[in-house]
Amino acid sequence: MEKVQKQPSLFICILMDLIGLATYSLPVLGELGDLIWAPVSALVFFKLFGGWKGAAGGIFNFIEELVPGLDFIPSFTIMWILRSFSRPQITRSIQPI
Repeated sequence: MEKVQKQPSLFICILMDLIGLATYSLPVLGELGDLIWAPVSALVFFKLFGGWKGAAGGIFNFIEELVPGLDFIPSFTIMWILRSFSRPQITRSIQPI
């Protein structure tokens, strides 16, 4: 059985990046907000993209949200672009004989 991994919508990816950027707009409180947003964002990233790329991207996203000054990186949109312009990934289930 073959299964193609579903691509999240570009709108959702841009929205997630804008939420992350919104914390950047509040000078001191924004960094405090990032402490809450970073793990949420990383989990959403993993759930949206899945697999090892979703896990690696989630870790990158977590670090990017925690490090001051890096909130401008649109990690969700970058991953959407990378997935949109790469070949479709087909996963195969191992069937018992």
